[in-house]
Amino acid sequence: IVNVKETGHILLVDYSDIKNLKVTDIEAERFLHDGGFDSTGRYFLVAANARNKVAIVDTKEGKLVDVIESGGTTPHPGRGANIVHPEFGPVWVTSHLGDETISLIGTDPEGHPDKAWTVVQTLEGQGGGSLFVKTHPKS
Repeated sequence: IVNVKETGHILLVDYSDIKNLKVTDIEAERFLHDGGFDSTGRYFLVAANARNKVAIVDTKEGKLVDVIESGGTTPHPGRGANIVHPEFGPVWVTSHLGDETISLIGTDPEGHPDKAWTVVQTLEGQGGGSLFVKTHPKS
């Protein structure tokens, strides 16, 4: 996965045949920055931080699922974090550089279709923003 930041394009590069690369160009949102996979490894969520949005790509189908509002100012997830929320099921978490918002985005289109690809909850972090959010494997 290659984010071509200012263009708003995401390139999916199939390098299974290194001499004959296949590239799928997906138009998403300008100013793509960093992102990570959901817990299944199928969906890639990437921050378009100057637009306060998150783009979601289905890497199995090679298509854009949606571009959503991140719920805060300047999302900056690093790779993001995956947790299982007791009410909303699997979620992907991003912090924001521009404010203290921590957004939880539903990532389960089969088990929780009404919550998939939406900000299901926001939390208030400490301070005026943060760069990354992580989880601990034993938490």
